Amino acid sequence: MHTASVAIIGASGYSGIEATRILAHHPNVELRLLASDRWSGDTLARRLGLFGSAGALKYTPLAGCERAASECDAILLATPAEVSLEIVPKLASSSKSRIVDLSGAFRLKDPGAYPTFYGFEHRHPQLLEAAVYGLPELFRQDIPGAHLIANPGCYPTGAALAVAPLLKAGYLDASSVIIDAASGTSGAGRRANEEMSFGEVDEDFRAYKVLRHQHTPEISQSLSRAASRKVPLTFTAHLLPVKRGILTTAYATLPNGKDPSKAFSALKTFYRGERFVEVLDSPEEVTLKSVVGTNRCAIGMAWDRTGLDPRRLVIVSAIDNLVKGAAGQAVQNLNIAMGWDEGDGLSSLRGFYP
Repeated sequence: MHTASVAIIGASGYSGIEATRILAHHPNVELRLLASDRWSGDTLARRLGLFGSAGALKYTPLAGCERAASECDAILLATPAEVSLEIVPKLASSSKSRIVDLSGAFRLKDPGAYPTFYGFEHRHPQLLEAAVYGLPELFRQDIPGAHLIANPGCYPTGAALAVAPLLKAGYLDASSVIIDAASGTSGAGRRANEEMSFGEVDEDFRAYKVLRHQHTPEISQSLSRAASRKVPLTFTAHLLPVKRGILTTAYATLPNGKDPSKAFSALKTFYRGERFVEVLDSPEEVTLKSVVGTNRCAIGMAWDRTGLDPRRLVIVSAIDNLVKGAAGQAVQNLNIAMGWDEGDGLSSLRGFYP
């Protein structure tokens, strides 16, 4: 089998590190380029403790890395959105490489949403239109052969996987969706500031970017596509005092005349055969420790049986924000785009509990 050369730009951030670890053991991949200003000149063995041929690979500076990256078969961008916005057009015009962008630079189909939610004008509407949104369990048909894949955000992955199938099957009132989600601190990236320091985060729990989080329009976009209509949405993000993992709780209403047990059956049927999504018997079974370190998403659903809140549904999901919410999903997208088995490099990932 042909081994594909892969470049990772932004390889020293949390998502870049996770992608490097996964791809270093991928049966179809040869890591060819790791770009990072922070670790420039260091070897993969020194920084990540990976040995063999991959361990000898040295990190290179970001400046000018596009030329070497464009000679690879595939490129993963683990860079901030504004950096991806600068790099992707250069790569797209100079190579035929598959590009998987882990930032939000090409996720939103409406360029007018970028100034409000990302703080910049989107200057490449043609690439934005051409980009494929890579959430395999919902939109797999778009990914094979794609050349620019916008890897979903971590919060949108957990939220859409929980809610979209029920919207698509007509088991949710599309005007009633409220989503709360709580993430570990690695979701903020490797930035050093007082707000994210151990002393500030430990033994605390708080909401942030309330009614202005950049992932809100992305979640709404996926849910609206599933429902075939605009889905209004209230989304609130919270910061957990743990390193990694996202627990999402979605609240919605069952339409009149719909049987909640059939809604649960529809959810299980939708994900039947999906190797990375498991529908459990109850939300109480959905835990972070069962998914952290893996590319899995666990989902559970309950409905009101007391009469206190008739027709209420609650759907809970859990993912690892750095794997299924970022690097693992990027590899999953790469596998599909390249025509490889979807589980290559991912099926053997596991958590380390206890």
